[in-house]
Amino acid sequence: MRKVLAGVAAMVAVCGAAGPAGAVGGGPEADLAYHGAASMSAGQAYVRFTPRNHGPSAVPDATVRLRWSEPLADRQELPAGCARSGPSGVLCRVGALAADDLGEQISLRVRLRDAPTEVLLELDTVWNGGAVDRNRANDRQRVLVLDTGDEYYF
Repeated sequence: MRKVLAGVAAMVAVCGAAGPAGAVGGGPEADLAYHGAASMSAGQAYVRFTPRNHGPSAVPDATVRLRWSEPLADRQELPAGCARSGPSGVLCRVGALAADDLGEQISLRVRLRDAPTEVLLELDTVWNGGAVDRNRANDRQRVLVLDTGDEYYF
């Protein structure tokens, strides 16, 4: 448990210290994107997505933030590489992505504090290893998810 918490603390420290994704500077240019699906049923939200780097340069490491418009339940079982971020958010490590390459699919299920009839899910890159991403439209997703069990694609 201590090892997991130390890794999460390091991930959060790096995200805060490295600056936001897409920051203007002299770093290599990359284009991160996220595509997947989200669903919700009885207060449980499920999301799965695959990160992609359209290039032209590789990304040495990246972190994506997922935020729900409703607070999460206090206790969550998150997959390795993901950590709680505030009352309604989760950070997940994407890892390194070569230019024009797909990353590993990320899947997680979270419990919402209440059982809302709908929730807005927002995904965005919070750290991309210093790369410059001039196309922020495809790494920022907003998905309205209704409590129907249906999948909503992004």
